[in-house]
This record gives sequence, structure tokens and C-alpha cells, in this order.
Amino acid sequence: MEALVREGVDTIFGYPGGVVLPLYDEMLNWPQVRHILVRHEQCAAHMADGYARATGRVGVCLATSGPGATNLVTGIATAMMDSVPMVAITGNVNSWAIGKDAFQETDIQGITIPITKHNYLVTDVNDLPYVFAEAFYLAGTGRKGPVLVDIPKDVFTALTEAAFPETVTRRGYQVPGAPPQEQVEAAAKLIAEAQRPVMIAGAGVLWSEAFEELKELAEKANIPVINSLLGLGTFPRDHKLSLGMMGMHGEATGTLAVQEADLVMGVGIRFDDRLTGDTKAFAPKAKILHFDLDPAEVGKTVNPVAFVIGDLKKSLQALNPLIQPTARPDWLAQVKSWQEQYPLVVPEGKFLSRTVLQALNEYTNGEAIVATDVGQHQMWTAQFYKLRKPFNWLSSGGLGTMGYGFPAAMGAKYARPDAEVWAVVGDGGFQMTLQELQTAVETNCNVKICLLNNGFLGMVRQWQELFYDNRYSHVAMGSPDFGKLADAYGVEFIRCSRIEDLEDTLKRATDHVGPVLCEFVVEMEENVYPMVPAGQSNSGVIMDPALTHQESHVAASFETTHRR
Repeated sequence: MEALVREGVDTIFGYPGGVVLPLYDEMLNWPQVRHILVRHEQCAAHMADGYARATGRVGVCLATSGPGATNLVTGIATAMMDSVPMVAITGNVNSWAIGKDAFQETDIQGITIPITKHNYLVTDVNDLPYVFAEAFYLAGTGRKGPVLVDIPKDVFTALTEAAFPETVTRRGYQVPGAPPQEQVEAAAKLIAEAQRPVMIAGAGVLWSEAFEELKELAEKANIPVINSLLGLGTFPRDHKLSLGMMGMHGEATGTLAVQEADLVMGVGIRFDDRLTGDTKAFAPKAKILHFDLDPAEVGKTVNPVAFVIGDLKKSLQALNPLIQPTARPDWLAQVKSWQEQYPLVVPEGKFLSRTVLQALNEYTNGEAIVATDVGQHQMWTAQFYKLRKPFNWLSSGGLGTMGYGFPAAMGAKYARPDAEVWAVVGDGGFQMTLQELQTAVETNCNVKICLLNNGFLGMVRQWQELFYDNRYSHVAMGSPDFGKLADAYGVEFIRCSRIEDLEDTLKRATDHVGPVLCEFVVEMEENVYPMVPAGQSNSGVIMDPALTHQESHVAASFETTHRR
């Protein structure tokens, strides 16, 4: 507990069990650390994740041995894929019983090796002070990520007078600082030579807090800025140079701009497959310039002609003085024409998920914290919720974890109690973690839930429509009566199925103090567009049929390799 306080931890998320009872007993002596009792350990990890994404600080979760520890795994993997700082504490059986298949013994250290930045099994109580200091240091520096500390029960109950370290160093681990000057100068030269440059800004901008430096570079050199899914909010969506998100379901303007650019700058991104599509056809006319903290990401999926390795904030601070102001009227005019030609469309007359999310954006002015599950609603939120500030966007990118949105939103609300927080979820993902309604009620967690109920596992249904000849296999999603469910938990409930009731529903939700479940009963068969089919070139982006008058069923136009 002293270790947590020394690291500035004010909130931990956990669930008690036999081997961690000594720690839970000691918690009563440390009222300055709030413990949130979850209803499932996976949600403890998601709440710690949401806490971290909403603040930039290390989130902390706690579970007992065996199933308690293994229930954390999905949440830890989610944090690892998205480079989220987290310390997960697990209990284990007595050290003398390890390896003997004791009750609720699991090798959680071995299980989590691939999904943690580092992990520890602490068998000597004298190691605890340094291990905790190092765990927080590793989780919160460099390329951030989850660190696991596994503690046997007899270590919890042992005594030590070992001192906490004044400084932490780890052999072979160095936190990147400023980049080599020659790399910065090479980058400046490429930017000066470019006629049609574009930047793709990712979560690296968030974690390095390089927002102002990114904006300065964009405005000085008149470079359009695209965001990756996890980079949303790092560049104001209402800025004239913002092109929104690109990728599989990104806005067409950004996707087309990358395909026509002569310089593509990856700024704090890893060029993942959802963004690049077919890497052989990605940005065919462009040179690639990659800014990253982690040298392992350079050249992993696309081959840059130059790169800048270092802390992103320091990299941009070194670069900006070397950049000459540039107008680029022709390139910006071309980009604007794409924006006018391929806008995001919300058809009138139907009660769609897009209708709801457009209204939510307008009602909150794009300034609320928004957490999503994974699926169609996630992509629509990324498209229509015009984030204006960093640390307001929480979404599982790399792992694509259903059930993430609601507990992550709760974690954010505990971290930033004065912020407006919305969880945007589907009827499928919400049923995976809705038991945390009880936690929300008990703690009066003032989170608003936007439940988009279309009766399907929507994204899976869309793929089956487009690529499997409309053969819907096990995607019709039965749901409980969410009104009765909310009543059972003591949660305020509002059901909305008409456009005319949208504004009143949002007002009633925000006026109520405490958790509110808003169920929006929307059209069942609504598709997310634009769409780049998996593995295909971004040049083959499918536009919204409502915009381009294409047939809505386009599976026949793709190669048969995209069908089973």
C-alpha cells in the first residue's frame, strides 16, 4: 500500500479472494487509496485501462490467484496491444506450494509473458519495494504498457524493512529522449521537398503529449492531418486541416489523400493492417517518413525512406524550427474537393445509429469523454463524434475487445469526476460486462450509457451480408428487456426509438445524477461506410451507396478469396 501511495495511486480496481486477503485487510488502514469493487476481474483491468487513457497516468488493477488472475488476461492484452500504462497485481499460492497444483494455482506469470511489457513473480518480501517502483517506472515510461506483479500469499504476510529506491534503473532499458539531429534534418528536408504531404497521427501523440507541437507543424507547413483510430482527439476534429480517421472504415478523404500523397508522415503510429490495407498498394506515390518511440516498429509493415526515433514531443520540438512556412494551395484545394465529394452521410427519415451519434456529438459539442465497445457503433462513433480534446477517446484498437466500453468509461469517470462521460455500446458487447451496473450504482458513478440496439452482432452481420452472400449465421442477437434489467439494478432507464425524442432523451440523461442507461432502438440492417475490405488496397474503398448510388450488396465485385 505504501508503494502505491508513493506512486501517486488514488484508485485501484479489484476483486478479493483467498490469497489477497492480507492485502485487502491492510487496505482498511489506507483510506487515501480508493478501492472500486468490480463484479468481474476483466472489468477491473478495463477500468484501470480507462483510468489510464483518460489521464495519462498508470492504472492499477488487482485480482486473486487462479481464475481471478486469468480473468484479467483479456484486459491486460487490450492494454498491451494499445500501449496503455497499467500495473496489474495478482496474488498467488504460498511460495512453497508453487508448482504443486495447489488450490487455485495458475502460472499467471507464464500466461502473461506475451501480453505484458514485463512481469514479476516476487518470492522474497525484501524485493517488493524495488519491484513496485520498477513496475510503475516500466509501465509509465518509454512505450507504455501493462506490467504484472504476482505475489504469493506468504510474501503478503512477511515483514521487511527494505527501503524504497530513490531512483530506478534497469539494465538494458533506456527511455528514449531527443532523436539524433541528423534524423531530424533528414525529415525536414523531405517535408521541404514535398508537394502533397499528409500526416497520420496516432496514439504516440497522446502518450507523449505532443498535441501543440503536432498542431504547430501542421499549421506551419499546411499539412493535412489524419488520425488513426487510437489517435483521435490528438488533433482537433474541427480544425480546417483535420481529415478525420482513415483506414478500413475511415473517411474517404483521408484514405484518398494518402493514396495520392507524395509524402506520408506516420507520427506516433505503427502502420497497422486496419490502417494500411494491402501494404503493397499503400501510398503508392509517396515516400514514407516514420516518427516513433520504438525502433522495432520502423519497417515492420511499411518501409520508410527516413525515420526519426525518439520521444515524439522532443522530436517535433527539434523539427519545427527547421520547417519553413508553406502554403500548398493546390494540394489543400484537392483535399477540400474530396471532402465535398465524399462526405459522411446520415440518410434522413430513418432512426439509425448514425442519427443517434450525430445528435450525441451536437449535444455534447464533441467535448465529452467517450468510450466504446468494438463493432459498427465503434466505427460510427469514430466517424461522427468530432473529438476536440486529447484523453477523451477510449476504445480498444489492437485487440478489438467487446465489453470494453462500459467499464472503461467508468474508469475514466472515477479518474475525472467532473467530466461528462458516455459509454457507446452495442447490444452484443454490453451484455458481456453489464454486471458492472451494480458497481456503478453502489459508487454513484455518473456515466451515461448510449446503447445502440439493432438486434444483431452488427459488424459480423455486415460482413456476412457483403462477403457471405447474405447468409446470416448466428448473428441475430437476442437481448433482455433492458428496462427491466435497469430497474433490477436500480439504474435510471430511457428507451428512445424516434428521432423526435432524441434531444429530450439526451437531456434527461445528462440532467440525472448517477448512471443512466439509454437504449436507442435503431434500424437493424445498417452498414458502416466507407469500407476497405480486409486485405484489399485502400484504393478500393467502398463508398456509401447513399452517396455513390452503388448497389448495397457488393460481394460479387470482390475476388472469391474473400468468401469462404
